Amino acid sequence: MSIEITHNWDAKQWDWPLQHNDGVVRVINTPQKFEVGLDASFFTPKEIEVKVMGQSLHIHAQHESRSDAYGQIKREVNRTYHLPEDVDATTIKSHLSHNGVLTITAAKKA
Repeated sequence: MSIEITHNWDAKQWDWPLQHNDGVVRVINTPQKFEVGLDASFFTPKEIEVKVMGQSLHIHAQHESRSDAYGQIKREVNRTYHLPEDVDATTIKSHLSHNGVLTITAAKKA
């Protein structure tokens, strides 16, 4: 099952790069919710894919080679997280903020 990535910014707000290369990764697992947050500032929403396969959350981000003054750049990131048994996979949502933080949240089963 693929999860659509929502965002609330348009192309005019894209400011490359958006973060200070700090490699932010955050996982929150409380009785109410499961949340993963990570730095995806080098990618646009169309370059990010979020999928649930069984009890695994798969995040794949990739963009093709781009040229700059110094040469070619190609980036690809793959992350997989085990979903706790009490996560309601039908509630998973993903959002890419204007500053490049990808947040994936899910409610827990009642």
